[in-house]
Amino acid sequence: MKSIKTCFVLVILMALAAISLSAIPSQDELSLEEDNETTYNDETSDDLSPAETGQEPTSLRGSIRFLSQIKPRVPMTCDKYPRVCHAKGSTGPDCCKKKCVNVMTDRLNCGKCGKKCKYTELCCKGQCVNPRSNIKHCGSCGNKCKKGSLCVYGMCSYA
Repeated sequence: MKSIKTCFVLVILMALAAISLSAIPSQDELSLEEDNETTYNDETSDDLSPAETGQEPTSLRGSIRFLSQIKPRVPMTCDKYPRVCHAKGSTGPDCCKKKCVNVMTDRLNCGKCGKKCKYTELCCKGQCVNPRSNIKHCGSCGNKCKKGSLCVYGMCSYA
């Protein structure tokens, strides 16, 4: 019962805060009202503007305007900013489909953008290779078997 009362009080306080925030005009509304008042006052010089009378304009439009004033952070993609791929901590120096990649090691962009390696293959120096049978890349990229040996199931062995 006590927790229900606490929740009810919290809801009322939040509603009061929202109402008080909605009564405060935003900077855009103030500038629009000033523009309208100056054009109206130019036409009729008898009336005084609210600024001259000391009255503050109030508006109930846009109850939570401060959230709309925060500009969303635009991600820096390499199609618009190619230098972002050369920055420290980047995943690679090349740009493929708005993502920084290394075409020498990326299985989805091996050698060039969009060239995919098969499931059992790795991308080594921009070429799709099978590490289970390739003598130059036995088990992993750059693991070269000695002369006279074979690559069987990713391990160098002598025949």
